[in-house]
Amino acid sequence: MPSAVYVSVVVIATAGLIYELIAAAAASYLLGDSLTQFSTVIGSYLFAMGIGSYLSRYLRRNLAAWFVQGQILVGLAGGWSAALLFLAFVHTQYFRAILYGLVGAIGVLVGLEIPLLLRLLRQRLALRELVAHVLSLDYLGALAASILFPLFLVPRLGLIRTAFAFGLANVAVGLWSTWIFRQEIVVARFLRAVAVAAMLILGGGLIAAEQLTAWAEVRLYADEVILARSSPYQRIVLTRAGDDVRLFLNGHLQFSSRDEYRYHEALIHPALAAHPDPRRVLVLGGGDGLGLREILKYPAVRSVTLVDLDPEMTRLFSTHAFLRGLNEGAFADRRVRVVNDDAFVWLDRQTDVFDVVIVDLPDPHSFSLGKLYSRSFYRLVRSRLAPGGLATVQATSPLFARRSFWCIVETIGSAGLLPHPYHVHVPSFGAWGFVLASQTPYQPPRRYPEGLRFLTVRGTPALFDFPPDMARVPVEVNRLDNQVLVQYYAEEWRRVFPSSY
Repeated sequence: MPSAVYVSVVVIATAGLIYELIAAAAASYLLGDSLTQFSTVIGSYLFAMGIGSYLSRYLRRNLAAWFVQGQILVGLAGGWSAALLFLAFVHTQYFRAILYGLVGAIGVLVGLEIPLLLRLLRQRLALRELVAHVLSLDYLGALAASILFPLFLVPRLGLIRTAFAFGLANVAVGLWSTWIFRQEIVVARFLRAVAVAAMLILGGGLIAAEQLTAWAEVRLYADEVILARSSPYQRIVLTRAGDDVRLFLNGHLQFSSRDEYRYHEALIHPALAAHPDPRRVLVLGGGDGLGLREILKYPAVRSVTLVDLDPEMTRLFSTHAFLRGLNEGAFADRRVRVVNDDAFVWLDRQTDVFDVVIVDLPDPHSFSLGKLYSRSFYRLVRSRLAPGGLATVQATSPLFARRSFWCIVETIGSAGLLPHPYHVHVPSFGAWGFVLASQTPYQPPRRYPEGLRFLTVRGTPALFDFPPDMARVPVEVNRLDNQVLVQYYAEEWRRVFPSSY
């Protein structure tokens, strides 16, 4: 019997942490600001577990039956948690109430598990041995969950299937516990029937998980979802409406195929065309290869190093027929080298210098991204610029996120570079901002490559002129220890899209 119980401890400990991570990941995906979501969800979950542990003192009889019922309930609640959260986000205005209600309910049920199990076994094992084994296995299960969740479960199964799989595991523990403690359970046959019914419900959800995911995402996005993948770092979704294909990362629009050329021409050419001899180029982010497409229009370019955290992004845009066509097969060019790494960590390790650095990262909607807009990061960028080198940073909207934009400008200036802010109109985004950073005063290009659809030499100076509603405002520098930019960004975009925050 002890070995079966110890296996049960590992299973329920792993499942308990998995439900916590699923809720935090879903909240992060749907609401943004991963640090806030993980912090509040985990704190609420642990608090609820404490309540569950305290409430266990009031269960004095039929402990085995209570334990089995708890496993069935937590399996059903945890198993359906991810699907319910996605559906709640789409169909109600009370997502946060449902999120924390679900986290609280699962946490209470999980908090009951170990105290009940310890009390069930205290007549069979010495207390010292019992506590040592149960608690050590509980922590072992937590370790297993923390490793499996990002490296295997989310990339291979996705959030919804992972939840159903561990819901089944919890109910299975309840089912075999009816045999382990059969002498103490009066209604064992009834509980077995309930457990089997719960497993059928969860099994049906597991089988239909793909349809549930697709159904939820169809309602999250206005257009037809043609591709959806989860990586350890983000949810990648492509939608299509007629000839317009759009990329979303964790629910945030990255480009529309109808007008992305405006964004990418503005991102690349003011720096590349102004440099007298841009032989070595570094791209941080830009895993879609659309910036690469523009860089490779320069015969002087001898090498391009692209550093993107997510290998799934660079793989997708290297192999998918339509996407490969959109970036004109840029990843296949012999001059291109792809590195899948964290841009901050990679830059810190480098000694090479580059003539042009392009920073094409997602908006700073989380603290993990905010560090890539910090003074420390821009100092690293400056250290990797060759003499006379130029850098360009995408810098969100100076109209809708005005403080955020000028915070990026101010932060670049504080890192010892000369910032030259400019903006363009991209129909899918509205007014969008960039910052060109140099070591000496910047002179706009006198010519661009042939075939550009948007930029002209004559129109370039106007990009650097800001009307009053986008003019500079007082802001703080974004440092690693304050991440004020993330706060600016959340406040400003919450006003524009209140339902998304």
